[in-house]
Amino acid sequence: MAEQMNVEVVYALPKRQSLLSVNIAVGSTVRQAIERSGILTTYAEIDLAVNKVGIWSRTAKLDEVLVAGDRVEIYRPLIADPKDMRKKRADKAKEEGRADKVTGGRVHEKHDAEKTAE
Repeated sequence: MAEQMNVEVVYALPKRQSLLSVNIAVGSTVRQAIERSGILTTYAEIDLAVNKVGIWSRTAKLDEVLVAGDRVEIYRPLIADPKDMRKKRADKAKEEGRADKVTGGRVHEKHDAEKTAE
């Protein structure tokens, strides 16, 4: 019998998370751990051709060989580009006067004492 090791396979939705402990042969790949875990039958929306995967928050390829104790993570597709969302928030803050229109930095109100001195 081949030497065995334990790894974890995780997948998270906004209201539901799964963390599965999987016993696999030493030298197994990310794909083999995911398939062995049974998570693909639990979450039909996971498509390994589309979903990115990682090991301990580091992007990995499906054919990457695992070591004992690794945590395989299956990532959901982003629904919005983080850079676009930040730009929209910054533009809105400028429109509302909460950010400087030139620098984008916060607008600081002068103290009452400074205002009366002017």
